[in-house]
Amino acid sequence: MPRTDPAPLVALADVTAAAEALRGHVSDTPFLHSETLSEIAGCELWLKFENLQFTGSFKQRGALNKLLSLTAEQRARGVVTVSPRRSGSPRRTCRTSRAR
Repeated sequence: MPRTDPAPLVALADVTAAAEALRGHVSDTPFLHSETLSEIAGCELWLKFENLQFTGSFKQRGALNKLLSLTAEQRARGVVTVSPRRSGSPRRTCRTSRAR
């Protein structure tokens, strides 16, 4: 059955907390204005170049933020990921960097 409830909103405090938790764990990536896309869209568009992360995507931020939020008990039980795409790569990278 499809989900009908709206996704919870993310508060600014959540974003700020995630940024602090991730500081030093992921690369700072540029946030640049795109004149061409802004002109095409008829509004100001800025692009965040998360493709410059080690894993090549933004998924590393979400994966690591989730892993960092786990309790000691949850971490002890482990994490399993399944994905036909690249979602497992950021988690492997996070696990490896946390083990160092």
